[in-house]
Amino acid sequence: MRSTLSAVILVLLVLAILPADGLTEEKAVQLSLFTPLQIRPEDTSIKYFRFNLIYGRNTSLVGLDLGLVNHLTAGESQCLQVGFANWVEADLKGLQYGVINATRGTFTGWQWGFVNYSGHTKGFMLGFVNYSESMYGLQIGLINVIKEGGMLPFFPIFNFSF
Repeated sequence: MRSTLSAVILVLLVLAILPADGLTEEKAVQLSLFTPLQIRPEDTSIKYFRFNLIYGRNTSLVGLDLGLVNHLTAGESQCLQVGFANWVEADLKGLQYGVINATRGTFTGWQWGFVNYSGHTKGFMLGFVNYSESMYGLQIGLINVIKEGGMLPFFPIFNFSF
């Protein structure tokens, strides 16, 4: 009786810890040559890791996003994106590191690249060109634009809004 109860508890603990790949639309890993040639459909959320050799597109990601062009389309993502171009159509919390970083929604964290763009930024932008529709944070670069609510709409070297 005691060993049966212990076995049931152990199975429940293992099920609680393992990712629920078969139970939700969230998958643990995505590998992509280019969309649609990828192991998961583009309308799938990824949790943990995504590698895009050329171009990959998914709805959202929690984890690490590596590739040439990384594209997320919906929902809130929490990740580290590293690539030539990082493009998020919704909200992102984390770090974008690439030549071109763009988040259409709210970006919370740090964008580090040649060109950085965000609809609304809460955090830090470091790049040659930084552009945010509105911002709570700091931009450092040659061209810094905060369209609404910045120290100035445009200011070279740095710009901020607190």
